[in-house]
Amino acid sequence: MKRAFIITIGLLFTLSTFAQTGYKVGDMARGFELKNIDSEMFSLRQFKSAKGYVIIFTCNHCRYAKAYEDRIIAIDQKYKKLGYPVVAVNPNDSTIEPDDSYSKMIERATEKGFTFPYLLDADQSVFKRFGATKTPHVFVMSRGDEGLKIEYIGTIDDNYADASEVKVKYLENALDALLAGEKPDPNFTKAIGCSIKYKKD
Repeated sequence: MKRAFIITIGLLFTLSTFAQTGYKVGDMARGFELKNIDSEMFSLRQFKSAKGYVIIFTCNHCRYAKAYEDRIIAIDQKYKKLGYPVVAVNPNDSTIEPDDSYSKMIERATEKGFTFPYLLDADQSVFKRFGATKTPHVFVMSRGDEGLKIEYIGTIDDNYADASEVKVKYLENALDALLAGEKPDPNFTKAIGCSIKYKKD
């Protein structure tokens, strides 16, 4: 009986630890430096006047990611001027999904005319730190005296398949709230997309 109790407690602790992996809304985040499609290293500090950042984990091949590309470009064009630029990060291992290779990233960004940095998370450490699970997966951070704070996590809107049928623009609503000095509501939604491709340890 005692052994079964110990095993149960251990299992619950393991599940709890797993569930808490990655940033949560309200957490303070660390910056990062990753290779951009121009072959230069990029860090968030390069947006010197930014009020915050829209970090979107995305990729080349996923149908969900492709469906959102034009909307992501439009969001970047609108909100970059207001202090919240988009920074896209490809978290996928290209040995598992060859269409997400660095060379394919350059091709895709050129083809679509990306207006934002498109970075390669080569060692997959950044997406794991954030706790991203899908492409696309959004993390909005504000920048203040204390550092970078996670303000919103989740999806872009409520209809990936058809932009004309979108009823709730979760990401834009979150950004509008922050710009108005308010907190996003909701500040968390379920990310909808393809699973991130990574090598198992």
